[in-house]
Amino acid sequence: MSEFASRFAIIVVALALLAAAVQLQAARERAYPPSDGEADVMYLRSAAAIRRLSGAYTALAADGYWIRALQIYGGSKRRLQAQALVPEPPPMLAVPTSSDYSLLYPVLDITTSLDPRFTIAYRFGAVFLAEAYPRGPGRPDLAVALLEKGIREQPDKWEYMEDIGFVHYWYVHDYQAAADWFRKASDVSGAPWWLRSLAATTLAQGGDRQSSRVMWEAIRESAAIDWLRQDAERRLLQLRALDQIDDLQRQVDAFTRSAAQPPADWQALIRARLLPGLPVDPSRTPYELTPEGRVRMAARSPLSPLPEEPRRLIAPEASPR
Repeated sequence: MSEFASRFAIIVVALALLAAAVQLQAARERAYPPSDGEADVMYLRSAAAIRRLSGAYTALAADGYWIRALQIYGGSKRRLQAQALVPEPPPMLAVPTSSDYSLLYPVLDITTSLDPRFTIAYRFGAVFLAEAYPRGPGRPDLAVALLEKGIREQPDKWEYMEDIGFVHYWYVHDYQAAADWFRKASDVSGAPWWLRSLAATTLAQGGDRQSSRVMWEAIRESAAIDWLRQDAERRLLQLRALDQIDDLQRQVDAFTRSAAQPPADWQALIRARLLPGLPVDPSRTPYELTPEGRVRMAARSPLSPLPEEPRRLIAPEASPR
């Protein structure tokens, strides 16, 4: 009985100490709240210094910096997703938010300097850098610089050349440069045959959604990494959504001309037999209809935001005849 009482007393004391520690930490955080910028600090910016400090563990250090790059990019993604779930406040109450990607390229540069053959860091990192703001830093120039660094280390890596062509095509809309890089990639020994046809298609139909589909289908079929394959699938769904929005906008415009005013909601078009039901995007998220009669993708959709297109593809009917 005495042994039981002793153990019980120890447990009670331990629980009391734990509760006190929790209260102390809570009081500390109230008095000294953590700064939002604490996580966005990089103390060592020299790959040479990190290499000397890490010694035989340079590859492990490269992995650590790669994880840091994922945290920078992924953290901003999570903030954007959280914002999409919160109702938009009135304009006078809205607080501007920003995503700081300033450390993304330096971290990727160090990662690939510590491990010059870190393929995933080059390829994923380029996608992260090129992604339009606010989902990414919107720096296709840095994406190309990172991939060119990889080519200097591995001149026969046709995948990096393909990726540079992809950056020029999708983010810069420079179809001549994209075709040139696809052609360079096709000249590398072991490169797939379709790269040369992709270069020709890019020159002939650059900016056309059909040529975009050809590119993404090629990437989907050739991707050796699941994430790249899934990203290609997502891009293909976005292209389908753009086609759907164009079709829906034509129906909305037809209703507006007939009724002399935009429809109040989707039900108006359903009652007019212009639509069979509530229109949804390929992720099964309903499209939104603005009071001005413009069709748009919902911010909460997994496919949002849609990629920007050349102006002539956004409003083909407005082009001069």
